[in-house]
Amino acid sequence: MKYLTEYRDAELVAGVMREIKRVTTRPWTLMEICGGQTHSIVRYGLDQLLPPEIELVHGPGCPVCVTPLEQIDRALAIAARPDVIFTSYGDMLRVPGSNRDLFSVRASGGDVRVVYSPLDALKLAQANPEKQVVFFAIGFETTAPANVMAVMQAKNLGLTNFSVLVSHVRVPPAMRAILGSPSNRVQGFLLAGHVCAVMGYHEYPPLLETYRVPMAITGFEPLDLAQGILETVRMLEAGQVEIKNAYARAVTFDGNQPAQKMIQQVFMECDRAWRGIGVIPASGWCLRPEFDDFNAEKRFDVGEILTQESPLCIAGQIMQGLKKPHDCAAFGKQCTPETPLGATMVSSEGACAAYYKYGR
Repeated sequence: MKYLTEYRDAELVAGVMREIKRVTTRPWTLMEICGGQTHSIVRYGLDQLLPPEIELVHGPGCPVCVTPLEQIDRALAIAARPDVIFTSYGDMLRVPGSNRDLFSVRASGGDVRVVYSPLDALKLAQANPEKQVVFFAIGFETTAPANVMAVMQAKNLGLTNFSVLVSHVRVPPAMRAILGSPSNRVQGFLLAGHVCAVMGYHEYPPLLETYRVPMAITGFEPLDLAQGILETVRMLEAGQVEIKNAYARAVTFDGNQPAQKMIQQVFMECDRAWRGIGVIPASGWCLRPEFDDFNAEKRFDVGEILTQESPLCIAGQIMQGLKKPHDCAAFGKQCTPETPLGATMVSSEGACAAYYKYGR
């Protein structure tokens, strides 16, 4: 299959790894932003093929993992209502709230359904006018256009029984928070190709100028990631501070401008709490006031929620690149995919889930 098999060619990957080893003269710490990249790195053992001087740490780029606990608890409160059909992507159902998860709500009689698109939830609202249909709109910039489209269509259709519980987060402010931390270890970034496919990479030069950290945009196949690592190491070794586009088949500097314009019509920037990390200023998107009729948080009055995290979970430190999953005393013991303490163990893009699944 074009753009798949050739990017999983073991000989090509091995050649890039040899070049990385050749150009590396000192230790470097790189962070891959996206949880999908983390899973590919661990699944294909790329981190084990790198020279010992290169360490990969795992960033906060898993939308399920960073959805704040209070937003999970709001979802649980809404989903438990008898007049609600609560819809979500499947990997949100096992994410633990303060006391339970969406699977538990469904087992107790709540109408919780898995959908594959926010437009599926829109169709449910049309087919069930006697019910309130809520879609859990989480994600980074990648999923925002589809969620925006659903809200715009609901408004055009005049639907009064459709709303979204929004928990969108943005990559550049998270990178700024990581780089500005006194405990930061990251010397180079592998940027998420799918985020940049939507947003381009015109937001990153200010970060480059402020923190002097090179970046490479990469895809998700082994060769994509190996080439991104090579580009970043070359820049570090040469003392260059640039952004290299190693995913040019999908990413341009300006990105998908029609999608960006749609996002700006429906969403506005807001401060957002990141699970395990805390509030990052201007790191989220929320609905503009003119779309308040579709804001589930306001429709169901669930703004004031008290939360309680597990004291054993170190997911926040893992997502900031400060620790690895195996540094957690609960990993594989109290915390497993069947009994997760945090979202990083249950999410399909979580670092803990990757380490557990692939035997790390």
